[in-house]
Amino acid sequence: MIEAGGIRVRDARIGDAHDVARLLEALGYPCDRDEASERIVAVLGDPRQRLLLAEIDGHACGLAGMDLRYSLARGAEQARITALVVLPECERQGVGRRLLREVEAIARQAGAARIEVTSASSRANAHTFYRDCGYTEASLHFAKLLGD
Repeated sequence: MIEAGGIRVRDARIGDAHDVARLLEALGYPCDRDEASERIVAVLGDPRQRLLLAEIDGHACGLAGMDLRYSLARGAEQARITALVVLPECERQGVGRRLLREVEAIARQAGAARIEVTSASSRANAHTFYRDCGYTEASLHFAKLLGD
């Protein structure tokens, strides 16, 4: 548990499923409480992943997910932010920056040489946030859904 400026950042637990579902919905990835529980269990069961929850006065206001992986191309460990969201009513209070700093610290401690994040092209405010936090555009991201 790390607390600064009234913002507490801690690892998410199974009992946080309701808050995690609400935060993922705010990010544009709706899921219900049961689905959030399954996702938390998956993260907790993988030592190369973390799910952090930010709170103000005991109320969840943001989350960050990250994973670590070896980059064949770079020949080094690399961290990836898999989710970062702050509830709209909690924006501009330093929550996003606190979560980002915590993820970066975890990545450094794990020996990652680089950290990356993907942000949809429509999220102009997020792009400004990441640039303001020292991130630069690094590559074009492509995706393909697999399924029926």
